[in-house]
Amino acid sequence: MELFTNQVLAGIATGAIYACMALAVVMIYQAIDHLNFAQGEMAMFSTFISWQLMQWGAYWAAFILTLALSFVAGIAIERILFKPLAKAPVLTNVAGFIALFAIINSSAGLIWDFTIKQYPTPFGSAPFLGSQLISTHQAGMIGVTVLLLLGLYFFFQYTRIGLAMRAAASVPESARLVGINTSWMIALGWGMATAIGAIAGMLIAPVVFLEPNMMGGVLIYGFAAAVLGGLTSPFGAVVGGFLVGIFENLAGTYIPGVGNELKLPIALALIISVLVVKPAGLFGRHIVKRV
Repeated sequence: MELFTNQVLAGIATGAIYACMALAVVMIYQAIDHLNFAQGEMAMFSTFISWQLMQWGAYWAAFILTLALSFVAGIAIERILFKPLAKAPVLTNVAGFIALFAIINSSAGLIWDFTIKQYPTPFGSAPFLGSQLISTHQAGMIGVTVLLLLGLYFFFQYTRIGLAMRAAASVPESARLVGINTSWMIALGWGMATAIGAIAGMLIAPVVFLEPNMMGGVLIYGFAAAVLGGLTSPFGAVVGGFLVGIFENLAGTYIPGVGNELKLPIALALIISVLVVKPAGLFGRHIVKRV
């Protein structure tokens, strides 16, 4: 029973990272109807920026400055690269994402090289409240994700900008008719998604170590979580992240012959099974278009 509890708690902690990444993926998907294949690299680059700021002596300020810089960078990427591609074919956007992926990955390697670096955790690694089942860093990952989800809920439910962003994503034509600048709402969505991805990168870096390819597997799990929860549901993305994290850990522990190499295929098999029954995801909605 202790092993099961330990694996569930570890899965929740890992799932918190997948939830953050899935949330960033869903926010951009809702804004432009495309999956951002460079989301992981954007998060990785933001994490390197925070690490560099720490090397310069700004430890606690590094987290806040990184989020601010990531937010601005997300808006800049949307304005410079993807706004001109708004009416381009799908494959043109896919090519843009792949190009962005390669540029960011290569730039990080050029600036900081490809050697593995240790990234300090702000929460420590001691047992949480004296329990051997979960560390303070794992508890911190869970806590940050829950606070992030609550903050986004209140932002989108009770603020004018949040409501405008929801309207721009759901009914852009009607939103424009009532005076909402949908173009800038999309840009704000990019900025927020980039900042959320930065949070995921800074939380996972102490676990997987910091290097330019650190977010490859995390992004795949983030995609899986987003699809499982529903690409039209930020709440579903978070729930999907936690479910994927828990299932991954339990599969690696209790299914014979499953190691770290086979965790991902089994998790993806679960996603496919769910989508066969509910194609829109657990919390997603079917979008009906008039033709």
